[in-house]
Amino acid sequence: MKLFESPETQEIDRTAPLAYRMSPRTLEEYVGQEHIIGEGKLLERAIKADRLSSVILFGPPGTGKTALAKVIANTTKSEFKALNATVAKVDDLKKAIKEAKELKHALNKKTILFLDEIHRFNKLQQDVLLPHVEDGTLTLIGATVENPFFYVTSALVSRSQIFELKKLSEQEIKTILINALKDEDRGLGSFKVSADDDALEHLAKASDGDARKSLCSLEIGVLTSKPGKNGIIKFNKKTAEESIQKKSVVYDKAGDGHYDTIS
Repeated sequence: MKLFESPETQEIDRTAPLAYRMSPRTLEEYVGQEHIIGEGKLLERAIKADRLSSVILFGPPGTGKTALAKVIANTTKSEFKALNATVAKVDDLKKAIKEAKELKHALNKKTILFLDEIHRFNKLQQDVLLPHVEDGTLTLIGATVENPFFYVTSALVSRSQIFELKKLSEQEIKTILINALKDEDRGLGSFKVSADDDALEHLAKASDGDARKSLCSLEIGVLTSKPGKNGIIKFNKKTAEESIQKKSVVYDKAGDGHYDTIS
């Protein structure tokens, strides 16, 4: 899948959203989540050693779940397959399992299956994966915005390491924005943007820990601003305020959001 091509072969699609283009390719480019991938942490060691066991990543939108899967895809020597549970069917799972079995038998090569939005799969669909995760045919990486203890079967949970991703701090968001402004290949570096510090701080604060939201807002602000006579685009606080919407309240009556909201 093009989404998970290696950094060496991946072509940059300039029409893709900034948040997509700026997705980290290596652990060194990844910003945030030091509590799980900081130096010496279990997940960081497993990724670097290419010894990943099945994991489920959960946390709010824009905190780096899919980005972390891309980093793993670029790091591992295993075959890497990606499916999205919003569109994938049981037949897609069976095909991935069949190919994983053939690869293991022919080349003794492991397969990692990244399943985005895993909470969208019902129990029957999740159960299809279970024996193949159990016997090592597949190493599962599940990603979800929902608490897996509510939405993923207990059998899959018990066979996986669970890692919670936190909202990014304002400083981490600001670092991501600055990186995007500097990067001439994947970011906005070729636009010659002069961004005021208070404008970036506003985006960092208003995005509420969501890197994707902050990058989308930065991109729309830059692309809709006319450069001055000197060719420089001025990105000030007023532009930042116009570019980002008010944050929405996260609410799910059956999960953590309910208790977080009422508290």
